[in-house]
Amino acid sequence: MTAYWLARARIVDPVEYKKYTDRVPEILARFGGRVLARGGRFKILEGPENFERHVVIEFPSLEQAEACFSSPEYREAAAFRRGGAGINELVIVESGDATA
Repeated sequence: MTAYWLARARIVDPVEYKKYTDRVPEILARFGGRVLARGGRFKILEGPENFERHVVIEFPSLEQAEACFSSPEYREAAAFRRGGAGINELVIVESGDATA
């Protein structure tokens, strides 16, 4: 079943953050990830306005999304962001209606 990465980010150091974003598309592709939205216009309807960038990435399955996140390549790329270049929230959600 299809799954999605939903990320909200605040960029603190654009130069260091770009080292992360330059690497990520190739890594996503290896795990079947496809960017649906990345940094476009947005409107916060509810909740805190802590983030300025929103990203939605589609994966073939929850397992593929988790494998991408746990991969050595992604961990290496994320180190640039995690080193203080940005603040990020990331969740993976499987498609479908779990209440049905």
